[in-house]
Amino acid sequence: MEREIAAIERELRLVGRHTTMGADHFPPGDRLERSAHLLLSRIEIEGPLSIGQLADAFGLDTSTVNRQTAAVLRADLAERIPDPDGGMAKKIRITKEGLRRLHANRVWAINGLGTLLADWTADEIATLAHALLRYNTTIEEMEGRPWPRPGDALVPPEGLREPEPCEEERGR
Repeated sequence: MEREIAAIERELRLVGRHTTMGADHFPPGDRLERSAHLLLSRIEIEGPLSIGQLADAFGLDTSTVNRQTAAVLRADLAERIPDPDGGMAKKIRITKEGLRRLHANRVWAINGLGTLLADWTADEIATLAHALLRYNTTIEEMEGRPWPRPGDALVPPEGLREPEPCEEERGR
């Protein structure tokens, strides 16, 4: 089992270097950096959050979150608003442009994964999805920072195209 765990460590390290995910070229100027994508995704799921709440959610110090939020604020992907619950700290809310770009990035990534996995069986894809979910939720439980997952997480976003059929399906 030690050999398999070492193989998992190596493969997870390599996953991080694959950014294109097999998708067609992404339109210039619309692609989000990884930190912006994660930040906007969290705000989309939970609604407006303060710098402190974001720092807790990501397990980062507030100075790091301040730099990340400053970038999305400058790009008009998010905006500062008064706390809707009357708290002292301002909250960060995603803008319409931020939501548009987040969804465009998500569709691009999902389409790219669909292309990469086109010759995988439905069972192989389901097994990978389940293993990744279990892996991530195990880490989240250990760290005490669960990532909220929307109830409709299995519904593909608008604009998602069907993956190209694999050779086996084309021959039918």
